[in-house]
Amino acid sequence: MALDESRFLTLAQHLLSRLSDAAEAAGLDAELQGNVLTLELEDGRQFVINSNAPMRQIWLSSPFSGASHYETADDGKSWRSTRGGADLLETLAADIEKATGEVVKL
Repeated sequence: MALDESRFLTLAQHLLSRLSDAAEAAGLDAELQGNVLTLELEDGRQFVINSNAPMRQIWLSSPFSGASHYETADDGKSWRSTRGGADLLETLAADIEKATGEVVKL
C-alpha cells in the first residue's frame, strides 16, 4: 500500500524531529526548519536531511556517503535506500561516527 501525502508528512516530521533530538544529545549543531534538518560539524561540513513529499522520500546529503534517497513502508519504522536498500539511520550514524569518532544512537 502506497503512503498518502498526509501519512508521509507525519512520518517524515517524526523522523526529522527524532534525528534532531539525537544529534543535539550527541553534541552536534542541529537546526530543523520545516522539512529540512541540517547537522553541522565543528569543521563546517554539513549533513542535510529533508523530506520530499511528492516522491514520498527522505533525502540525505552527507559529506561522507554523498547523496541518497530513502523510502519507507507504511509504518515508518525503517527507511531504506532506493539504491540497494541501505538503512538511513545506520548510514547516518556511521557517517557521524566517521566525522566525530563518537558512536551515536539514532
